[in-house]
Amino acid sequence: MQKWFSAFDDAIIQRQRRVNPSRGWGGMSFSQEVDPNVATGAPPRRPRVPGRACSWRDPIRYRRGARPGRGAAGGTPGEAVRHCSAPEDPIFRFSSLYPYFFPGILKSRDMSRKRHRLVPETIGLKRRRKRGPEESDPPRGEPGSARAAVSELMQLFPRGLFEDALPPIVLRSQVYSLVPDRTVADRQLKELQEQGEIRIVQLGFDLDAHGIIFTEDYRTRVCDCVLKACDGRPYAGAVQKFLASVLPACGDLSFQQEQMTQTFGFRDSEITHLVNAGVLTVRDAGSWWLAVPGAGRFIKYFVKGRQAVLGMVRKAKYRELLLSELLGRRAPAMVRLGLTYHVHDLIGAQLVDCISTTSGTLLRLPET
Repeated sequence: MQKWFSAFDDAIIQRQRRVNPSRGWGGMSFSQEVDPNVATGAPPRRPRVPGRACSWRDPIRYRRGARPGRGAAGGTPGEAVRHCSAPEDPIFRFSSLYPYFFPGILKSRDMSRKRHRLVPETIGLKRRRKRGPEESDPPRGEPGSARAAVSELMQLFPRGLFEDALPPIVLRSQVYSLVPDRTVADRQLKELQEQGEIRIVQLGFDLDAHGIIFTEDYRTRVCDCVLKACDGRPYAGAVQKFLASVLPACGDLSFQQEQMTQTFGFRDSEITHLVNAGVLTVRDAGSWWLAVPGAGRFIKYFVKGRQAVLGMVRKAKYRELLLSELLGRRAPAMVRLGLTYHVHDLIGAQLVDCISTTSGTLLRLPET
């Protein structure tokens, strides 16, 4: 501790002897000035040294022609002139002059503390990225109940788009996106169909395009829309007869002519009225599919929307796109049913491959 203070004292004495060499080592005296700015909190003032004023920026150098140990001015013979460094004396360490004379000491300590704080943040610790609602709840679900999957998908159906004239329709492929085990999903849907809770209809644009509707919703929409539209027409009675006798007793996807005429007592003219009302569609000669009246507009929107969403993935780099990025984009004008509604269909129908990555679920078009 005394080493640094003695070096600082020697430097001051050397400068004093350059100004007045006649004063010996013992003849020099200087008084310590008290900084009046310490109490006021103002920046400290550099203490004045008696003698010639010189810039404190100039380093302490040897005089020209002088060498250490040769008796040159600025030191005793045989003693090397030492440069002044930051003292560690208690007078300077606890004084307000210390940070003024040696600001680098405090800065280096502050920077050292900052480095200790920054290193764990950039190397040791990993910052968790905030996940959005789309990424935290991806369409790809865990094995569960088909009944719960259908109820969840029904919430995505845009009722307002069709002015509440259509019952909510869910495709079988969309159920597969939430229940990956297709065998389990088909078995549970078959049980719901046999219990009369749901109805399965053929949408017509594909052989595997099966729509799922709750029976109560189907009956309500047909009664509210079809019967009101058929009021006063000859096939209104045929529609009421079908809803009262056929719908509760038979949960099949299609009906045969022998079944309709012999089991339920429909005449050929009444079957024709059912086709005109949109309750049945022709499958082949003597066979009819169960249909949803007014579902043609839904089928048109669904087919165009599916192609539009597939085009979004196809135009992406490497024909792959993160699920969160896809759901975060603005839906094209062709997508009338919603991006999430179509994404469930693409995943369940295996039109895209789902790959789990650290950034989330990645949708990639399969190689053809």
